[in-house]
Amino acid sequence: MKEIISLFDEYYKEHDFSGAALIQTGNETLFSRAYGLAHQGFKIPNELDTRFDTASVTKLFTATAVLQLVEKGKLHLDDRITDLIDLAGTQIPEDVTLSHLLTHTSGIADDADEEEGENYEDLFKEKPNYSIRECIDFLPQFAYKEPKFKAGTDVSYNNCAYVLLGLAIEKASGESYRDYVTQNVFQACGMENTGFFAKDQGDAPVAEGYDAVYGDGGEIQWRKNIYAYPPVGTADGGAFTTVGDLDRFIRALADGRLLSSESTAEILKSQTTLEEEVEQGTMRNGYGFHFIYDHDGKLITMFKDGINAGVGAMLAYYPEQDTTIAILVNQTCNIWELHRKAEQILSLSK
Repeated sequence: MKEIISLFDEYYKEHDFSGAALIQTGNETLFSRAYGLAHQGFKIPNELDTRFDTASVTKLFTATAVLQLVEKGKLHLDDRITDLIDLAGTQIPEDVTLSHLLTHTSGIADDADEEEGENYEDLFKEKPNYSIRECIDFLPQFAYKEPKFKAGTDVSYNNCAYVLLGLAIEKASGESYRDYVTQNVFQACGMENTGFFAKDQGDAPVAEGYDAVYGDGGEIQWRKNIYAYPPVGTADGGAFTTVGDLDRFIRALADGRLLSSESTAEILKSQTTLEEEVEQGTMRNGYGFHFIYDHDGKLITMFKDGINAGVGAMLAYYPEQDTTIAILVNQTCNIWELHRKAEQILSLSK
């Protein structure tokens, strides 16, 4: 593991890596280290049990919760979202199903279309970010925009699709999104260091997030991300966790401890024929996860990543090798490049 250690040390010293990483194969820990500071002002170091913002990796917990409620007969994948929650007067089409929302094929508008270059932080120039705390609070930001395409005909990554899924979870379970996921996902698989913590929660045991602001000469001034997005996580992002808990989650999922055997098989494979060309072959979407197949159609990896100002997260699982790579950071850093180099060293991407 000398090459892996050297790689992460390099990114800490030269590429602003601050966070934690874990590489696990079966019961063997190949690499686990923490770098940088959880709080820059008081020089508090990050540790392996430091809780980091997961950004969009939270969508995996949402997808799991939806499938649990499908198993209980409280939801169905072909349910139309407009039949489940009150969207009267909005632009959400009547043919959008839970399956479309899960696989980013719904075609609905997003609050900030990052694929079109829109900046998520710009949403809060006129509306305070602290006014959005529950799934329902997001609706005015996207539900009245024109759809991008007809459901099922294309793929476009969509954060607010998962907001709608969060509302469906609340309707079907009779609980708040955060309460349902905490009990039925986090607690169900032993994720003891995972939860939803608000930025204005005085005793939140989490790493603070720092976004890089670059000067004319390339120098960096770090700013806290407290105004960059809503103060507490919901169905599209924002749960806090550790790299160890991410490994516990993916292994509980793969082992069938969170879902039935039938649902487990479905969440562990792609769910759409719409695909994107990538370096290793092709990428297709599933329920929360993205799946990369080689040029012969063999599955290489299933993964979910996330990014916000001052936040980066990567969870990748390689079924054939039973290997997890989990990376969490609390300041601006290219963890996608770091992850790619790590999997190349480990020969996981062939």
